[in-house]
Amino acid sequence: MKSLFVKIFLSFWLAQALFLVLAILVMLAFRPQRNSTWEALRSTALAEAVNEYEQGGTARVRDYLDNLQATQHVRAYLFDEQGNEISQRSLPSWLEHIATGKPGPLHPGMLFPRPQVLRESKASSDGRHVYTIVMELPPGPRVFFGPWGIPVPGLIIAVISSGLVCYLLSWYLTKPVVRLRAATRQLAAGDLTARAEAPSLRRRDEIAGLIRDFNTMAERLETLVKAQSRLLNDISHELRSPLARLSVALGLARQRSGPESASMLERIELEASRLNELIGRLLTLARLEDGEQGVSRLPVPLDQLVLNVSEDAEFEAQARHCHVRSEIPAGKENWDVHGEASLLHSAVENVVRNAIRYTHEGTTVEIYLERAETPDGPEAIVTVADGGPGVPPDALKRIFLPFYRLDDARGRMTGGVGLGLAITERTVRFHGGWVGASNRTEGGLEVEIHLPLIPGAAVAEDSLESVPAESKA
Repeated sequence: MKSLFVKIFLSFWLAQALFLVLAILVMLAFRPQRNSTWEALRSTALAEAVNEYEQGGTARVRDYLDNLQATQHVRAYLFDEQGNEISQRSLPSWLEHIATGKPGPLHPGMLFPRPQVLRESKASSDGRHVYTIVMELPPGPRVFFGPWGIPVPGLIIAVISSGLVCYLLSWYLTKPVVRLRAATRQLAAGDLTARAEAPSLRRRDEIAGLIRDFNTMAERLETLVKAQSRLLNDISHELRSPLARLSVALGLARQRSGPESASMLERIELEASRLNELIGRLLTLARLEDGEQGVSRLPVPLDQLVLNVSEDAEFEAQARHCHVRSEIPAGKENWDVHGEASLLHSAVENVVRNAIRYTHEGTTVEIYLERAETPDGPEAIVTVADGGPGVPPDALKRIFLPFYRLDDARGRMTGGVGLGLAITERTVRFHGGWVGASNRTEGGLEVEIHLPLIPGAAVAEDSLESVPAESKA
């Protein structure tokens, strides 16, 4: 069967048909027997028991009833009109109630209910006495029925068989879906080598086709991403050589040119510097996209790193008549992050420089370092808040995409190319964290960097106080 719809349809149809057939067979096999044989035996036994009593008394009727039980497996009792059992044998109390016309027990048992009982009365030969016989029929299959004749075995078989069919069907349908979900999570986490376990060649339903299509898609994505990263890396490396020659030529041109060419040469030097910075950022982005397999990971004190970034940024912020202030909690707390110091420094610095670039003059860029406990362990939160115009809500996630800029004119004016925040996002993700942005209610943009801390690491003896890296412009 190639269609999953047909498999589901036939499975449920087969299950329902199986339940119905089993229920019918059980009811037919274990149905209590109420036929003319027992009716005829009741009449015959009553007549013969009365005859034996009239001819031989109590002893004769007791022998007859014992013989009836031995041959027919029927327990019979003969009562007179006063309700006395003539054979003087012990009997259940509920049979005495039935003999006098009273109802039997109100609550019959579940597994061993009260046996089926037949009752009939007859007058003596002289017509002066009335005798009643009560016959307790063999339980036989009746024992398998619950109260009020409910086929308990049929219901149990139906529940077990339906559960078995549904379990096998659920397992058959969900097993490949679980594998596909696990592979999807790996792919979403950045593992482009993730693949779902390929189904057998005999399976050709929709789920098998979905798994094969997913593996094809994942393989194509891996090829495209690697090709893009390789192209970006190759182009960046190839651009370094002509850029170096351009710098040499620029130096020679400065020596041989006059003062009238100074402004043009300064412009060429500025654009070459921007191009060199762009190439460096492209190389960093390419390395991060490749997974940065060659990067060594060592404990990095995040508090010291944030302090160094804020001090450098405060010096640069003076040119825009703004300030940078950092708040680092005091105390002997562990702020070590497992990673590469230069990459983490660049990630935090890119966010702070972006905040300085767009904050209004006279405002302060604030940097906070906080600690939070998560189910996966402790993490550090670096928050950078500026006093700028903010970002449109629909662009809060796109600002971390490579080469994305809100305004091309503003980007050219500030010298940005849209790679700083992209590098930050990939660096943080490479270190097992995440980064997000939101607009402040009082105005401006707030960027949060979440990085996992090293659990159980040694704490330094000298702790950093809350240092405001702020000075007058």
